[in-house]
Amino acid sequence: MNKIFIIVLMLGTFVVKAQKIDSIYINLYTDSLKKGTYNYINVDGLLSNGRYVPLDSSSIQFSASEGKFFGNSLWIDENIKQEKICIEVMLKSNNLLRKKFNIYIKKKPDDEQLKTLDELIK
Repeated sequence: MNKIFIIVLMLGTFVVKAQKIDSIYINLYTDSLKKGTYNYINVDGLLSNGRYVPLDSSSIQFSASEGKFFGNSLWIDENIKQEKICIEVMLKSNNLLRKKFNIYIKKKPDDEQLKTLDELIK
């Protein structure tokens, strides 16, 4: 009985194919980076079966012209003078799969006050 189980298990490993990542995509939640905070960089991988999976720093290598990555989050110093940052992501298992892109730094301060319910009604 054990021999049959081992043979079936060995045959099953040959039949099962691991899905590999065919391409990577960047999905930004914003059009600019904020100073003095963490900015999440969302990376998805397209598998060979057509499914998308989220990718993190365990499978993607992140680099940027300014700031420092902590996982998928890029910390931007509040005193940065550049108007944009060049970011590159690369799949660790296949360094040919990479994306390089620029994201601009937000210029306006975050001091905008949202209207209250009473102000909206008027």
